[in-house]
Amino acid sequence: MPSADLVLPKRMSRVAVVAPRTRVREALVELAASGVVELVGNLPPPEGEEVEALRRLHREGTAAAEPAVLDRLPDIAALEAAGESDLLEGEVELVRRARLAVPHGSFTAWVGWAPTDALGPLNGRLAVIGAAVVELSRPAWVEPPTLLNPVKVEQPFRPLVQSYGTTPYGDLDPTVFTVVSFILMFGIMFGDVGHGLVLVLLSLWLRSRRKGRFAGIRRFWVIPFAAGLAGMFFGLLYGEAFGPTGLVPTLWLDPLEEPVTLLLVGLAIGAVLLTISYVLGIVNRCRRGGFSEALLGQFGIAGLMVFVGGLLLAGGVYAELLVLEVSGAIVGGVGLVLLAIGLVLEAGHGAAALTQAGVEFFDAVVRLFSNLVSFTRLAAFGLMHAALGLVVFEAASALWGGPVGVVLATLVFLGGNAVTFALEALVTGVQALRLEYYELYSRIFSGEGHAFAPWAMPVRSPKEAS
Repeated sequence: MPSADLVLPKRMSRVAVVAPRTRVREALVELAASGVVELVGNLPPPEGEEVEALRRLHREGTAAAEPAVLDRLPDIAALEAAGESDLLEGEVELVRRARLAVPHGSFTAWVGWAPTDALGPLNGRLAVIGAAVVELSRPAWVEPPTLLNPVKVEQPFRPLVQSYGTTPYGDLDPTVFTVVSFILMFGIMFGDVGHGLVLVLLSLWLRSRRKGRFAGIRRFWVIPFAAGLAGMFFGLLYGEAFGPTGLVPTLWLDPLEEPVTLLLVGLAIGAVLLTISYVLGIVNRCRRGGFSEALLGQFGIAGLMVFVGGLLLAGGVYAELLVLEVSGAIVGGVGLVLLAIGLVLEAGHGAAALTQAGVEFFDAVVRLFSNLVSFTRLAAFGLMHAALGLVVFEAASALWGGPVGVVLATLVFLGGNAVTFALEALVTGVQALRLEYYELYSRIFSGEGHAFAPWAMPVRSPKEAS
């Protein structure tokens, strides 16, 4: 699969589906079967004999069903007599879309959106009934719906992005960045070989649930699986396995012994992730509004220059390197000028507008670096995880001795680790999502899109319906 499919939504075309007025039903059946066209327009309210028949079935106690449609004109009375509520539901939806069509002479048409690569196969289906799909020009003010490419490695992680919002059509898909950053941040805060292994095993158990109450969330099993592996990896670096038990060696550092180092690493990782999010956001703003929008925005080139300039200046002061200090001052200064220009242009003329621009300028500069400070929670929650593990381990060690002590120590160790695991898994997951949404996505997303919602229903033959 081309690498562009990893970061760009599917190309969409604005289309008109044209059919003879005598073949409206057949055309709609083909659209329902193909499931590749989102029809545009406000659907009229349901009405007609199909609706009345469906209401009578519901009053008699027939449960609502997923709609389906027959491949030929049905006998509504026969469907009602047979209790085919799904086919009646489908017929109601089909009639509503038939009323949405715009007639012109002997033809009728619907306007909608479809993936560009689906137009050829769709035209092949429609040609059989004398219909066709025609590509239309897209007005500049109309944004197509977003359909992300079905990349298998990204699919389980898409809900992390979709729960924040729909990626606008012109934006880069941030799923790959989300996968890497979320797993990395979770692992840093949840570093424990034993707890990570438990999370991996629980995710594999979830993957096996094809029936029952957990079947509905089975498709998300990859998220805790990857997070658990990250926790195991950082647990090896920290020397943590159900706490400081000595079951694994410390390959890098003990969080409780070197908290400052862990804090600085958290800030460094935050700086890298924020820089990447700035770059993605700049590309998105260039694609949507042109270079000027990307240049002067708080989350555009101006904001990036202020952020990078501040980092260079801080690094130069810490390392006592004049070249870094001068470079940071120049880059940051140019960024501040561009940011101020952008805010003044946005605010307009007059004293009130300038005051507003000044307040927003101060707020923007403060937020640029307060977002970086937020990443200290990577170290803070990593320390808390290690501290809880230490408390449980020392409590169990203090009770160890004699038959009763061994039993009590075992119960404390198992119970303490269970509580620590449950609490930390929840808190760490929430904190990783918070950093994604508030610190990273606020820079990446340039607006709110709407998800591609094609009209689709299963099509059945009379033999299948009987």
